[in-house]
Amino acid sequence: MRFRIKLAIAVLAYIFLGGDPEALAQQKGQWVPGQFGLNAGVIPDPGVTYANLALNYSASQLNGPNGNSVPAINGTYSFWVDENIFYYVPKHKFLGGYFMPYVALTYANGELVANIAGTNLNTGGGGSGFADMYVQPINLGWHLKRTDFNLGYAFVAPTGRFTQGASNNVGSGYWGNDITSGTTVYLTKNKGTSANLATAWEIHGQKSGTNITPGQTFTAEWGLGQVLPLKKDMSRLLQLGLVAYDQWQTSKSSGTLTVAGIPIPESRIPYYSVHAIGVQANFILPAKDLAAFFKYYDEYHALARPQGRTFVFGFSWTLRIPKPEPPKN
Repeated sequence: MRFRIKLAIAVLAYIFLGGDPEALAQQKGQWVPGQFGLNAGVIPDPGVTYANLALNYSASQLNGPNGNSVPAINGTYSFWVDENIFYYVPKHKFLGGYFMPYVALTYANGELVANIAGTNLNTGGGGSGFADMYVQPINLGWHLKRTDFNLGYAFVAPTGRFTQGASNNVGSGYWGNDITSGTTVYLTKNKGTSANLATAWEIHGQKSGTNITPGQTFTAEWGLGQVLPLKKDMSRLLQLGLVAYDQWQTSKSSGTLTVAGIPIPESRIPYYSVHAIGVQANFILPAKDLAAFFKYYDEYHALARPQGRTFVFGFSWTLRIPKPEPPKN
């Protein structure tokens, strides 16, 4: 019975994020789905742009590797991340496109409360603080006749608090390398209707203090949107659309995770994946280079991970450099 309890704790700790934010990095990659939707390929006007993105994820269902819920384990898992993103777009073109490096500074807060049926055991944990830093030093965007497209390389620096075995970690404890892309195709001549796709391919380094290297991850985020003018002079716009995200683990993790004295080879852990669909609304003031957004996603299928829902909201504002010339009378 003691072995069964230990094994149940080990499985819970691994698959259901371990009772603490550290296990999020043990099983999953560093990309949190819900970053992009509509206007995925669009880059800001030349100048400095600040964007704030707040994301809340919550789940009360744990799915096994076949996609069915695990009734023996119940509870709630949730986290908030607040991303402060700074873009810089020079005026002059490079390779026919615009250079757009950016950095994201993130504050995170997470909590897990879980119960293992039949053992009379509860587990919980959580942490808050500044998380890992996302830096995209190479990012190029092109404005074509009916398409906006960007392609870049980013890295994730493990700046968030991480101590192996701690229950209040907010960092992953390892470096990550990302290859990203964004595409917006305008389906109508006036560019009011668009199809959008953003992708991120993650390659991970070894976790500090362990022999574990998480497997690679691929994420696709897409959307179909329509712009509706709120004023005839197009000074206020409403954009509505359908959005979704899909994420897959694409390669085996390596190393051994030991929980409650039970060694678990990472290569034996089932691959995880998740799929969600939802809606997005944007309120845009083109003359002021200001936009606000809201997104909601419902996860309809997940393997070897929690299945829940995601809320995202925030805004972006651009200080154009040089300033646009006032319209001539």
